[in-house]
Amino acid sequence: MTTLAFADAAARSDRPSTGTSISLPKRSAGIDLVQLHDALWRITRPTGEVLGYVEKFSETAGDRYRAKRMIVTQNRFVSIGEFWSADDAVECFRLG
Repeated sequence: MTTLAFADAAARSDRPSTGTSISLPKRSAGIDLVQLHDALWRITRPTGEVLGYVEKFSETAGDRYRAKRMIVTQNRFVSIGEFWSADDAVECFRLG
């Protein structure tokens, strides 16, 4: 299990949205979200185990959200999908 001790409650995404940043809930059905900056969220279990990241990026048609799962045994990330909704990107961690 990979746990990052420096991810405290002050870093969570409970700040109001400003500019191009979006605000995701800090907890969603068994997973926690830690906003690292305006376009990146760490997805963890309540125990602190890192599941992966959701990354916001822009395309000509609008903003997209890429979900990347952390594969600890291989020390790498695997893209598990790109979504038009940040909520959909987060949901794939809850279901997977």
